[in-house]
Amino acid sequence: MEIGGLQKLSLIDYPGRLSCIIFTIGCNFRCSYCYNPSLVKGTCERIPLKEIFRFLGKRKKLLEGVIITGGEPTIHNDLPDFIQRIKKMSFLVGLETNGTNPQMIKELISTRLVDYIAMDVKAPLEKYEKIVNVKVDLERIKESIDVIMNSRIEYEFRTTCYPLLSKDDFIEVFRLIKGAKKYGIQQFLNKNTLIKTDLKPYPDKFLYELKKISENYVEDVEVRTSGGIFG
Repeated sequence: MEIGGLQKLSLIDYPGRLSCIIFTIGCNFRCSYCYNPSLVKGTCERIPLKEIFRFLGKRKKLLEGVIITGGEPTIHNDLPDFIQRIKKMSFLVGLETNGTNPQMIKELISTRLVDYIAMDVKAPLEKYEKIVNVKVDLERIKESIDVIMNSRIEYEFRTTCYPLLSKDDFIEVFRLIKGAKKYGIQQFLNKNTLIKTDLKPYPDKFLYELKKISENYVEDVEVRTSGGIFG
């Protein structure tokens, strides 16, 4: 595992739990709006694993969960071994993923190595490659959605409200995850992005319009703006 970041405390990333966040290096997508370009490009400083586990050892009685994000964690073949070490320390583990490796997701779920999964659904299928700027096996995206929705663990899907996505695009996303338990609509922030752009975020009002539509497809929907998270 290559680790490029550690956020020592989060009150919101693992629902209902005090957690820390571990950031893995490398990603197989190149989303223009990505706010972790140094992780994606691998230009950030590496954090030795011994430092990560030393930190976790000191936080056993203070933290409940560990979120593993990136970058894209599932590109690392040793992810299961890494998580197993964390689980042995009695932490709950959450995974944030882009859904390109359904086999890894299946393995982690079937071996009870993850307790919570958040998957980014980037766009309607026909626009995926335009948004992530690489070739995409769309069957893998659909398979990951299916695997997660049919698991018995806590999960959510989420989409960044990137200005290249229209209201109709979002409706197609809602259809793709119809029946999901939880969904987050996230505001686009044009700051420190992987690819510089002059695009401006939609007004927050638009996100709430999407929320109202999405409630016809998803059980629980949250809007996440720069001002906070709202149900």
